Amino acid sequence: MMRSLWTAASGMTAQQSNVDTISNNLANINTTGYKKETAEFKSLLYQTIQENSYDNNGEPKPTGIQVGLGVRNSAITSLYTQGTLLQTDNDYDFAIDGDGFFMVRTPGGDIGYTRNGSFGLANGIEGLTIADSDGNPLLDTSGSAIVIDEAYNPSKIKINEYGELSYPDENNVLIPIGITIGLAQFNNPAGLEKTSGSLLKETEASGMPRMEYDDFMLKRSKIRQGYLEGSNVQAVDEIVNLIVAQRAYEMNSKIITAADQMLQQANNLR
Repeated sequence: MMRSLWTAASGMTAQQSNVDTISNNLANINTTGYKKETAEFKSLLYQTIQENSYDNNGEPKPTGIQVGLGVRNSAITSLYTQGTLLQTDNDYDFAIDGDGFFMVRTPGGDIGYTRNGSFGLANGIEGLTIADSDGNPLLDTSGSAIVIDEAYNPSKIKINEYGELSYPDENNVLIPIGITIGLAQFNNPAGLEKTSGSLLKETEASGMPRMEYDDFMLKRSKIRQGYLEGSNVQAVDEIVNLIVAQRAYEMNSKIITAADQMLQQANNLR
């Protein structure tokens, strides 16, 4: 009986993690570049009650008797599927159509990766740079901050689908200025470490970043200027998952109540 209490309690704990994950998805449904998370579970150890079992005639049964001891959360995985592209007409809003990630330089000097392409212009030490809302500069294919020369009018700079910056000449013909936005891909993007501000960090699980500009084995992503990538969270799916998780939590709660009542009856036997 005590086994059933602990087993049901593990189910309630697991479903609480599931509800927490769903609530985080719904909270970030309007976050640019956010990727849906899913909670994954696996069973705990099994207790062998009887290794070999027999029927009333003494004949061996094909299976033994094992009782499971519950469930636990094994992972919370991000699904890096493409989000919807939303038009903003902002010159420094960029959406990625593909598997790439933007690279930014964090205050600690490390490189952060993000799908959030909401950038703007910032006056940094190096000059006028393209940076995110936290002031982290966007990096080019060489890993350097993108600095716009004073000779150019920032409002006239155009970015093509491969991230190349161009500027119109006197005949309004776009001329490349020798700067390309750097995009990186990972063999296992689900292994990236999440930090605040939609930034991701490289880990051993994610593998080393692979630069799209240099790695010809990769399918290059396309950058859409004047667009942002919305989250890939589907509200209807999350509400359904929330109802299922809530019902599973309630059923485990009822198991604890039933086990408690049975223990009470056993204690009252004279």
